[in-house]
Amino acid sequence: MDREMSTASRIRESYNESQERIVLYLRTALCKGKFYFKSKYIARDLGLSSKEVGTNMAILAEICDDLTIVRWSYSNSTTWMVQPKGT
Repeated sequence: MDREMSTASRIRESYNESQERIVLYLRTALCKGKFYFKSKYIARDLGLSSKEVGTNMAILAEICDDLTIVRWSYSNSTTWMVQPKGT
């Protein structure tokens, strides 16, 4: 429980609100075994624009300490590959 609390606190301190929501979304999906994400579906699920998701995913790819985020492909929307770091 303490680990979850410290992780949640660290996320709130490190990211803006949109980035925080995206990181939590990605972590939840990773726990379910999902590794590829389209910006438009993240946007739809979180009520953000695709552009906002794409911009924030690019930033998170640079600054996220515990997720590896890679722009994977583009076909109707950018696809991102996401993995826990160290995997």
